[in-house]
Amino acid sequence: MQLHECIFCATAPSPSTPGPGTISLHDIQNGTSLASFKQTSSGAHCTAVVQSRNGQGGFMLAAQPEKSIMNVYNFQKDQLALKLVLPEKLSAIAVDPHGSYCAGGTSQGRIYLWEIASGIMYNAWDAHYRQVNVLRFTQDGAALLSGSEDSGVSVWSVSRLVDDDMHNELPTPYFQISDHTLAVTDVVCGVGHFPSCRVLTSSVDHSVKLWDLYSKSLLTTFYFPQPITCLAWDVTERLFFAASMDGSVHQVNLFRQREDKFGRAAMEAVGGGGISDVIRINDLDPQSAKKRLISVGQPVTTLAISLTSSLLLVGTAAGLIQTYDIASHQLLRTLSTHKGLAITHLATLLRPPDLIGHVSLTLTTGTEQKEMPVRPVAPLQRMKDAKAREAHEVAMLLPVQENTNTEVFSSYSRGELVEDHAFFVQSESDSNAASNSAASGLSLQSQVAELEGEVARLREQLGKAKGVNDAMWETMVKRLVEGKDEKDQAAEQNEQDAEDGSRRRKRGRV
Repeated sequence: MQLHECIFCATAPSPSTPGPGTISLHDIQNGTSLASFKQTSSGAHCTAVVQSRNGQGGFMLAAQPEKSIMNVYNFQKDQLALKLVLPEKLSAIAVDPHGSYCAGGTSQGRIYLWEIASGIMYNAWDAHYRQVNVLRFTQDGAALLSGSEDSGVSVWSVSRLVDDDMHNELPTPYFQISDHTLAVTDVVCGVGHFPSCRVLTSSVDHSVKLWDLYSKSLLTTFYFPQPITCLAWDVTERLFFAASMDGSVHQVNLFRQREDKFGRAAMEAVGGGGISDVIRINDLDPQSAKKRLISVGQPVTTLAISLTSSLLLVGTAAGLIQTYDIASHQLLRTLSTHKGLAITHLATLLRPPDLIGHVSLTLTTGTEQKEMPVRPVAPLQRMKDAKAREAHEVAMLLPVQENTNTEVFSSYSRGELVEDHAFFVQSESDSNAASNSAASGLSLQSQVAELEGEVARLREQLGKAKGVNDAMWETMVKRLVEGKDEKDQAAEQNEQDAEDGSRRRKRGRV
């Protein structure tokens, strides 16, 4: 199956069009509707999707705005798969990139953290004084960021939130961002592992701030003419888009062109000067505004950038999805399928392989065909349960292996397996008998000749070593013998001198 990029969007009823919204997938090239999941409504930052991968189907989560209910859909059916009962109504949700944890924020500033496969509530704590507007996981899922109406943004370490030894303690944030003066509207995490990544935060106070989590410092502040409602950041972090409710979308480049000391054109980064580094986006200049301003004409509710970083998707409060070319700001396409509803969520993803109505929902393994399983989603706990957490039962999907015959999983037949096994376990005599080819004979002869030459060299070296040893032995023996003879002669001379002395004394007495 070829890879095709598609648009994932969620809608909610508007004051002029009451009724339920939908979750839909559209082809990004022509806007064709690929699938639609009805009877659901979700507000801004209340929709999450886990893509199909590793042979398991993905799912979608949508927190309902007026009920403490979360709807669960999978790509294989256009009907509601599961309805999860929550402790209270959620104002924001987020799922980590691995699809393991789900975080939910409430209007009272409380945050819940569940494990999706088991439904265990790992933590629940009062994170903010007012409503949680947005929740985001970092790209590696190691940290959770929460933005609130109390103008604060908190960074939470997921490993500390799920630590069994700390589940009775009040969580403390890794870093608190408190430079905004009004409600935080959006948070976007850059690429990289936590904490070696950067973060963009937007607020009603007309500002967008760029943060470095590693140094826990503010890099740059961008001021806009209007309050900012949503952000979209290029995956290469070269530029970002900031939209407001008056229908304007600002492009902010994080690089600029300058001339070096030799007069040549060079590129340099924008910002990074810290708290004092403030960049004001002024649209009074028509030339500069034309380069970086996109006028949509309707209140913008959400933004998204395509996987190729070439297209900008703009969702409006009137239900339109407009596609712009990033390089030229040209409007390429307007999708009006959801006209009358409010677009609350936009994202781009590869078309799921198990999307209903497009491919067979089976996996072919060898000669068998099996249905593609869906990632398990368990009912979420409404309160912390120490016993369930201690047991920690996780639903896992394992492949069913009714027949262990290797022919099912590969084309390697049993006869070939027996022949190869006999070849590798045959005796040495059989092996020698089987190797009667000319190449084998030449190889053996060359090996024998090489071994004989090695034996001759070793014998020659052994003879030399033996000769050296014999010479050393004879020398030592000769020295010992000569030394003994000299000692004997000296002893005999001493005895002779003693006898001569005694004879002289006897003669003197007489």
